[in-house]
Amino acid sequence: MDGLKIRRMENRDLDVVCRIEEETFSLPWSRKAFRDSLSLYHTIFLVAELDGKIAGYCGGYQSLEEAEITNVAVQKDLRRRGIARALLEEFIRAGTAQGAFAYTLEVRVSNKAAIRLYESLDFQSVGIRKNFYDKTREDAMIMWRHWQK
Repeated sequence: MDGLKIRRMENRDLDVVCRIEEETFSLPWSRKAFRDSLSLYHTIFLVAELDGKIAGYCGGYQSLEEAEITNVAVQKDLRRRGIARALLEEFIRAGTAQGAFAYTLEVRVSNKAAIRLYESLDFQSVGIRKNFYDKTREDAMIMWRHWQK
């Protein structure tokens, strides 16, 4: 996508990131949670800038050879343009460069668009976490992407 740049998230991005987080999730992360995560050495948090403005973000934690994707969100009016895919591809590239070869995430079972995106990136469903989402009591699909070192 022309005009799209993926880079590491910084504290200066948190106003916009928190606004997108609150618009997207029923139990959004706090500003403190993002700020604290940015200060940890084993995290990967990215933002997508479209024409110089933050359009979305993703992030997660890496533990040795595995990485957990905890957040993926794109502004509502910019969805379905490949921004989430670009963020996830960069997350996987960065994690792989740091030694990860397995990635996991949870996604609402009702979020069919996200599930299709993850499947297109070679994630596979391996199970369900019952009532994972507190506020809505919705199940989460557990997805993994593995490959041999």
